[in-house]
Amino acid sequence: MPNTPSLTSPGSPASPATPFPSPASGHSEGVSNEEFRAAMSRLASGVVLVTAQEPPLDPDDPLAPRGEDVGMTATAFVSVSLDPPLVLVSLREGSRMDDLLDEQPLWAVSVLSESQRHIAGRFAMKGRVSDRLLFADIPYVRGEATGAPLAGGALATLECRTEQRVPAGDHTLVIGRVLTAALPSADGGPLTYFRGRYRQLG
Repeated sequence: MPNTPSLTSPGSPASPATPFPSPASGHSEGVSNEEFRAAMSRLASGVVLVTAQEPPLDPDDPLAPRGEDVGMTATAFVSVSLDPPLVLVSLREGSRMDDLLDEQPLWAVSVLSESQRHIAGRFAMKGRVSDRLLFADIPYVRGEATGAPLAGGALATLECRTEQRVPAGDHTLVIGRVLTAALPSADGGPLTYFRGRYRQLG
């Protein structure tokens, strides 16, 4: 058995181990869900639209209908590496996008501008209508590398291929290699999310 350093001084009786604090609301260090959420709400984040296209119903048939487009609003999106170019998005485990990207490695990101708050709100709705209706009146083009919708008027667009999926608590961290990057619009500032609300700089 390896030697472990004693926490008591030589010759003193060993004291019983001190128990760790009991978990609070599922967090081992005692922070509650509400405290954690409130603290993180003070971190301003950019807002993006993550999109992907479902695989065709019959991949071997070139005439088979395309799968449906799927989109979701995300604020947990960051750059990871320059060489190779990698980004990361955090998806709620078991969400439609998480399930889709488990089988579809190609996806895209549109960095939303301050004038696209309606897009962010639409794709963040709970109990929402079908994705086909959500895309119905939003201008977009299809990415050449992924086939995923890229929102018109976005400050930047990225097309990605999944390199790694990492389970992390109740979310999945999806790391993607950037295949294309474009700046379709230079107008306006970024849409941000702070203290539970969409905001703009200035």
